[in-house]
Amino acid sequence: MINLDHILPKVTRPARYTGGEWNSITKDWDAIDIKMALAYPDLYEIGMSNLGLVILYDLINREPDALAERVYAPWVDMEAEMRNASIPLFSLESRHPLKDFDIIGFSLAYELTYTNVLNMLDLAGIPVYASQRNGSYPLIIAGGSCALNPEPMAEFIDIFVLGEGEEVLLELLETFRRWKLQGSHEKQELLRELTHIPGLYVPSLYQVDYHIDGTIAKIWPASAGLSPSIKRRILVDLPPVITRPVIPYVATIHDRAAIEIQRGCTRGCRFCQAGIIYRPLRERPKEEIISAADELLRNCGYNELSLLSLSTGDYSEIESLVSILSSRYREHNLKISLPSLRIDSFSLGLIDTTATVKKTGLTFAPEAGSERLRRVLNKGISDEEILQTLENAAERGWSSVKLYFMLGLPTETPDDIESIVHLVHHGSPARRKPGSRALHMKVSTSTFVPKAHTAFQWVAQHSEEGLNASIEALRRGLKKSGMHLSWHDPKMSLLEGVLARGDRRLSQVIYRAWQSGSKFDAWSEHFNYEKWDRAFDEFGLDPAFYANRQRPFDEILPWAHIDVGINATFLQQECQRMLQDQLTNDCRAGRCNACGLESWHPACSKSN
Repeated sequence: MINLDHILPKVTRPARYTGGEWNSITKDWDAIDIKMALAYPDLYEIGMSNLGLVILYDLINREPDALAERVYAPWVDMEAEMRNASIPLFSLESRHPLKDFDIIGFSLAYELTYTNVLNMLDLAGIPVYASQRNGSYPLIIAGGSCALNPEPMAEFIDIFVLGEGEEVLLELLETFRRWKLQGSHEKQELLRELTHIPGLYVPSLYQVDYHIDGTIAKIWPASAGLSPSIKRRILVDLPPVITRPVIPYVATIHDRAAIEIQRGCTRGCRFCQAGIIYRPLRERPKEEIISAADELLRNCGYNELSLLSLSTGDYSEIESLVSILSSRYREHNLKISLPSLRIDSFSLGLIDTTATVKKTGLTFAPEAGSERLRRVLNKGISDEEILQTLENAAERGWSSVKLYFMLGLPTETPDDIESIVHLVHHGSPARRKPGSRALHMKVSTSTFVPKAHTAFQWVAQHSEEGLNASIEALRRGLKKSGMHLSWHDPKMSLLEGVLARGDRRLSQVIYRAWQSGSKFDAWSEHFNYEKWDRAFDEFGLDPAFYANRQRPFDEILPWAHIDVGINATFLQQECQRMLQDQLTNDCRAGRCNACGLESWHPACSKSN
């Protein structure tokens, strides 16, 4: 076991690196055949809040011949101490160097963590490029939402897991176990064997040709027997609730117990990648949730329970579920958290039933300031509904509300920015009760970034200059009322947009940016766009080509060979309806929209 006693006193939050947390699992290293490190390329506090890794950690450790241990990106102070002391990156459970594991699996949830992946591999003493790793090195795999456009990271990852990993990962482990027991070190032999498992993509076995203008001419398998497209894996039933999660010693981003009550969403917001890549909708039975909550709270000691979903208020028995849980744990002062609620009176009523403590802040996401622009997004909510919800919140005793908007949306005009100011000004005078102070309001904005596999995957991202103009107009408009405004760095959003819709030529840019010192790009204190700009220039690639260019429907997109189950015709129709400000119905409440998952309809809740 690696000794850290001499460096931990020198770093912030040393508990990030010590392991030994309540409910963590440490198996007998020498008695286990397959050893996997689950890697999250960001800080411990963020990675520990990732439910996907929590599920896979439990799943793998239930296997008698496999173990899963965790590793997160060390903060810059810890990395410096490790490099100075020649300490390789290690797992938390056993402190074995990552190089000793059979498989390292990265979770790719955000494009601006890509340089951290390279940094972690290098800190582990593992070659960054897949082509430089033979069978004596760990197999490097990656999954998560970003894996559904795997191309920018194609040169570094051996295998991408596309879609839901609960079943496919166990199949991968079994194939790897057979290969390892055969005593073979032929990596190419293993990779070809793994291509027979649906949902696994080996980028080194596919080739990309380009037109002279830089667009893609062809994506094709480099050898016979490989499918020209790779299908996303979809679970029929949700995995069991994790009722014995690892409990951290330090506060995490989401420091509470959590139960996934449903997966998928039928709302059809056109900007939302998660609403596409987690389709179809699957609900967990209410009785299972209640039973799991009892066991989970006994095992973790939290006083807050989050009911997770992309749209929690759409769970068919949400009122009954919240009522039962609130009544069951009233004496324990349990707080029930309901993330991702719509801004309407129904949601406000649900929140009221869970409020066991002082009513302080609410958070809602109108996304756009005008009704027209919300129709573009396929969010059919009126100004009147929003204002009525804010008024009701004030009357019910809530003291503050934070409203989230996106800037740089398709078809956005200066009038739409002014509509945010107008909406917020009309909502701010709402009173809690006669004679009381006004409802305190904050406005937070993020930049719209078009994502792969959505209806907006073809649209041009707004330029940095345009975004700065929108931010300044909004800042001026809100300043008159003294409201707090926060916004996202447009350069950071530009880089996210490039990586989100980029091709595999970007691998060399990512590598050069990392070599220049880029890491923790999602953190404003470490983000340095100049390093990225120099890397783009070196390889003759223009960020605007990837981010700010409108793409025609007939262009071959870098992720065209990745089949998520949603057909291109549906997405193109949605893009055209966006231009006409037309809403598309929620197929849960009406007819099937023929998105490509028709076999899961009605309500996309059961496979036929």
